[in-house]
Amino acid sequence: MNLVMEMEITALPKRGLSEDTCRKFRYGIGSYSGKPVQIAHYCGPDGQVRAQKLRFADKSFTVVGDMKGCSLFGQNLWRDGGKMLVITEGEIDAMSVSQLQDNKWPVVSIPTGAAGAEKSIRANLEWIEKFETVVFMFDMDEPGQAAAAECAMLLTPGKSRIAALPLKDANECLVAGRGRDVIDAMWGAKVYRPDGIIDGRDLWEEINAKDAPSIPYPWVGLNDKLHGMRVGELITLTSGSGIGKSSVCRELAHWLLRLGKRVGYIALEESVRRTALGIMSVEISRKLHIDKEREAVSMEDLRLAFDRTVGSGQLFLYDHFGSCDSDNLLARIRYMVRGLECEWIFLDHISIVVSGIDDGEERRIIDNTMTKLRMLTQELNCGLILVSHLKRPKEGAHEEGGQTSLAQLRGSGAIGQLSDIVVGLERNQQDEDRKNITIMRVLKNRFGGDTGRAGELAWNKDTGRLSESQGFDDLPDF
Repeated sequence: MNLVMEMEITALPKRGLSEDTCRKFRYGIGSYSGKPVQIAHYCGPDGQVRAQKLRFADKSFTVVGDMKGCSLFGQNLWRDGGKMLVITEGEIDAMSVSQLQDNKWPVVSIPTGAAGAEKSIRANLEWIEKFETVVFMFDMDEPGQAAAAECAMLLTPGKSRIAALPLKDANECLVAGRGRDVIDAMWGAKVYRPDGIIDGRDLWEEINAKDAPSIPYPWVGLNDKLHGMRVGELITLTSGSGIGKSSVCRELAHWLLRLGKRVGYIALEESVRRTALGIMSVEISRKLHIDKEREAVSMEDLRLAFDRTVGSGQLFLYDHFGSCDSDNLLARIRYMVRGLECEWIFLDHISIVVSGIDDGEERRIIDNTMTKLRMLTQELNCGLILVSHLKRPKEGAHEEGGQTSLAQLRGSGAIGQLSDIVVGLERNQQDEDRKNITIMRVLKNRFGGDTGRAGELAWNKDTGRLSESQGFDDLPDF
């Protein structure tokens, strides 16, 4: 296509741009195919015009000439290098920022909008890098800000800044009489860092902020090792089959309810009725899931146990039995925390999430699920108590008192890697003298580092309760 040769350079009142500004950038008005157009010139490295970008009244664009190899709009006007360069998303915005600085300081724009921004910056990176500071002043919409971040990452770390404007773009600010805000945004733009990268110098206040207080476990042995439990932690309980993981979970859930905490409980291997009766059983020290035990309790006492636990308004259960896909599970956890304000979530157990899937897929899905659970725990700042099974050891069955270890977690190494705390439960079901004694063993302790044996719990076959030699009165105040 041939370039438009006849054009007039004049002020653009609707855009707030003076004739001097338009003349400096050689931005004119002409006609193309019988229609009025605004004309932006693009030059090659030699400063000669190679292409024109034509803007029609309906805001559509076309290009005449060859844009390949062209520099950024306005690049030919400025010397190589300097203190600061401002890059905008469009030609009108570039001229607006330039005019607000009396057309004395380097301002350029990309030729193809947000979609082609990264490619344009790459093509002209050598010239851009000659400036000490580069401010990306793109449109404040989502595409513009995403493009600004992509472009900022291309430059030498510490060189890029992204400006935040009060209106959509620089020209809109100029027309609204808020030119001062554009200059403030330019000088106030902060050094760009990719998400998650933090300058250590900015952490002083956070370091001195008080952490959420630890909540003691109901058992002294665990507190000695773990210094209580905290929101933001992923705590995994593991053992062989039938050792008492669910019983420990019910004791912990009851303990948290007793402390006034809101609890979400997801038990995928039992009905909500069984879970509810289990937690009420802890309150009343009777095995209420057994009909004759429940019938021996007066309706008044049963109701009181209900009101203090399940019916307290602090406990929320997921009515589901069996396998549950991970995305559905994560959505329920998110709702319990965000919508119901639960601080603590119990998930019993992760293995059933992928039950029935072949071994290769099971490992991959547990990896993905654990990663999502770890991220969700941090994002929501909740405590997650997770139950996981163990693989059968080659020697010394767990059901016969075999010692637990991280390497035995079933399904995926991610369970141990991504958990903050892992506690193994050990019990010899065949030892007549100690078949009701469970050893607690801390297998991982990211908070304090101390691992190893953490006391014993005795199961009372009459009450169904788990107790320790040291009682609640001995608990530390964290």
